[in-house]
Amino acid sequence: MIVVTGATGQLGRRIVEQLLRRMSPDRIAATTRAPGKADALARAGVSVRHGDFAKTDTLRTAFADATQVLIVSSNAERIGQDPVTQHRAAIEAAKAAGARRVVYTSHMGASSTSQFRPMHAHARTEALLRDAGIAWTSLRNGFYAETVPAMLGDAVTTGVLRAPVDGKVAWTTHDDLAAAAAVVLAKPGRFDGPTQPLTGSEALDLADVASMLSVLHGRPIRRQVVADEAFAAGMQADGVPAAVIEITLGMYRAARAGEFAETDATLATLLGSAPNALSAVLAV
Repeated sequence: MIVVTGATGQLGRRIVEQLLRRMSPDRIAATTRAPGKADALARAGVSVRHGDFAKTDTLRTAFADATQVLIVSSNAERIGQDPVTQHRAAIEAAKAAGARRVVYTSHMGASSTSQFRPMHAHARTEALLRDAGIAWTSLRNGFYAETVPAMLGDAVTTGVLRAPVDGKVAWTTHDDLAAAAAVVLAKPGRFDGPTQPLTGSEALDLADVASMLSVLHGRPIRRQVVADEAFAAGMQADGVPAAVIEITLGMYRAARAGEFAETDATLATLLGSAPNALSAVLAV
């Protein structure tokens, strides 16, 4: 039994759907904090179970009969909670359930010294996996391409893409990363420990994005650099929580330091085709 956590989230749901293309539904279990939102998966024959990283007692039953557990990383840090504590609970529950391997959705920038704070949690979780006494795979995912539209603000309307200094990022889609995760789960042992970066085939900055938008919309869209302090002040004025502001600015600092710029062919190899381009995401 392959158990996938976070199965109603953007990545987890897609992973379950990709697994259904590769194996019978009776080999798949999907855990979620809100089982009622997973009716489509239940109708497809997937075992839908209640599992909440913050309620460890739910994990014991959620992971029953697991041979592999796919832990979709928690975003608890955005609401002031500790994702590593949640990941530790999931790892311990997977081991107690008798799972032979834990697969974890990490990040290409995982590092204890990253300027983007969520990368510290990925690095600490990988350390927990190394010490857990169980086989493990860490999917070093590229930065989600689907976050780019949210970074644009009113650029399409105003013709100006305003943001702090950034850097090249190997943007990667949820669909491609989900397909890669399903391949790894379907062939356990193909990767031990961290994978190579699972990225798109090109690294782009916001100036490149502005050029893409200009082509897509048939009119010029200009990239304008904004000081970090001014950008933070604007977010604060919009009521954005301080923790989210700091995480957002950290992403820009890390990008300008080149932490997300590496591209690698491993994702394309797993997919058997070229990854989706960022332009396709922006065109939707």
